[in-house]
Amino acid sequence: MKRPAHDSLARVAGRLARGSELVWQRRSEALAAWVRAGRRDDLTGWRAMLGPAFRLAILGGAVWLVARLVRARPVLMWAFAVGWLVAAWRASRPAPDEEGEDASEDEPEQGPAAADPNAVRRLLADLIGDRPGVRLSAVLAHLQARGLGEGWEVAELRARLEAQGVPVRRSVKVAGRVAYGVHRDDLPAPSPSEAADRAA
Repeated sequence: MKRPAHDSLARVAGRLARGSELVWQRRSEALAAWVRAGRRDDLTGWRAMLGPAFRLAILGGAVWLVARLVRARPVLMWAFAVGWLVAAWRASRPAPDEEGEDASEDEPEQGPAAADPNAVRRLLADLIGDRPGVRLSAVLAHLQARGLGEGWEVAELRARLEAQGVPVRRSVKVAGRVAYGVHRDDLPAPSPSEAADRAA
């Protein structure tokens, strides 16, 4: 008789575990990208690493400050724990079809994972323009400005692009900043139908 309650608790625990993993992955990737972006390409040797070293020092100082605050006010740990659980719950929000709903009946899927591969390639090519590539953060901002990809973060967009067969590099330099992005050399070739349309 207690089985349904047990199953519900197991689902909640599983969702929080998946969400925690996603939150940790997204935050660590974002912080790593921020530290790497401090490297100056116009310098060489140890001077080029001063920027990342300084940013690492900032992160270390922030961790030390938070630790001091928690020691002084242990109640803050509860606030951090609640914040983490809320972020994990939101990050692991199931897709409509995972909840037993038909996504096509309620609302269309959003973003690259649901788009035609040619449309994804054209969008990336337009955003890249004459530059060497485009940062995923810029692609995400472009999508969200048009009402697509609401609630996504860079890690989720990266996974969706890779599912479409679009390679994502860890270090794409655009306008002096280095971050996860798509390089113009990695753009998929247009399909025969798109090439024929262009030729026509």
